[in-house]
Amino acid sequence: MRPDPSATGSGRPLRVLLTTDWWEPVVNGVVASVQTLRRELLALGCDVRVLTLSQGIRTRNEDGVYRLGSVSASMVYDRARIGMPSGRRALRDILRWSPDVVHSQAEFSTFVWARRIARTLAVPLVHTYHTIYEDYTHYYSPSRTMGRKVVESFSRRVLSRTDAVIVPTTKVARLLAGYGVHRPLHVIPTGLDLDRFRPAGSEEEHADARALRAALGIGPRQRVLLSVSRLAKEKNLDEVLELISVADRADTVLVLVGEGPYRAELEARAQALGIADRVRFTGVVAPADIPRWYRMGDVFVGASLSETQGLTFIEAMASGLPLLCRRDPSLASVVVEGVTGWQFEGPAQFTARLNALLDDPRGRTQMAHAALEHARATCGAQEFGRSVLGVYQQARERRAPLLLGREAVPA
Repeated sequence: MRPDPSATGSGRPLRVLLTTDWWEPVVNGVVASVQTLRRELLALGCDVRVLTLSQGIRTRNEDGVYRLGSVSASMVYDRARIGMPSGRRALRDILRWSPDVVHSQAEFSTFVWARRIARTLAVPLVHTYHTIYEDYTHYYSPSRTMGRKVVESFSRRVLSRTDAVIVPTTKVARLLAGYGVHRPLHVIPTGLDLDRFRPAGSEEEHADARALRAALGIGPRQRVLLSVSRLAKEKNLDEVLELISVADRADTVLVLVGEGPYRAELEARAQALGIADRVRFTGVVAPADIPRWYRMGDVFVGASLSETQGLTFIEAMASGLPLLCRRDPSLASVVVEGVTGWQFEGPAQFTARLNALLDDPRGRTQMAHAALEHARATCGAQEFGRSVLGVYQQARERRAPLLLGREAVPA
């Protein structure tokens, strides 16, 4: 499927501006989602550019990616940045290019630019709500209740300025409805590149997985419990460590793939629980290498309740790993109970599910195959791109009178 050229009224490709505070070299779910969307929209025939923040104060444009000068905001949140009031040349260039749709992916610095550009050109502003901010209240408020009220008011105010809102799960849609958000809501899960996230398919890839295990001092008979995550408090990795301690499986090793500000606390917790010898911290992993780490695992584990859809769980599933995760509505479409994995509530259930997986190799293999098939059936990137394109077209149709009357904007 390709965009209908007549949708622009001029026979040219649909022009889409994606705005995001997060971009490479940062590694997180937002970056992965935006990069996947950009790739799929290009494949569908759209003309796509990205407006994001630079890692320094200099503004530049490289290959259709505008990076606005910014300063560090790591005191608020690790690796966060705040855009500087500069970049007039980038703004003029974007206005001359004249996007047909602006799709914002963050609620802070680049949202201000997205809103300004959409208003100036009288084009739809679509927004994807990636983050459940009330799960991050420990960064900015001593009171969770007060923090939730701040998030509710902030989200309602930001989203009231948009033409449509995309959310990855019904959990987030219900949350925003509870906040009093009355914009059109579209539930569209982020898709994956299933050629990239897949089980090992060649002897070379199997050998690579064995080499990764050996480099971490993991024996061939040990089972790897894998977690791919930013090491931050809201990921609830403390609970994962406690669950591993209670399960007390000497034949398992927990591998935490990723880095973050909470690493020292997790290392100390593993030591205090007496399981430090069965926990491995990989540190920073290049985005291109992430699929290699999934392929060296046996079971994917997690206890986070701050996910909007659990993208790493989907990546693990597509890589052929059974899932064992804390019960959460955001994972309802990912974890098919007893088929692709299990959701647990409490240490006793975690231990029982883990034992069932590890003590039944044949059952685990069947579950791994089912996880892979479920990912292929439900998580493809192409459907993601087509669904988002459909939202753009609906938003443009609702704004048709404004679009027809739009005047050229001087650069």
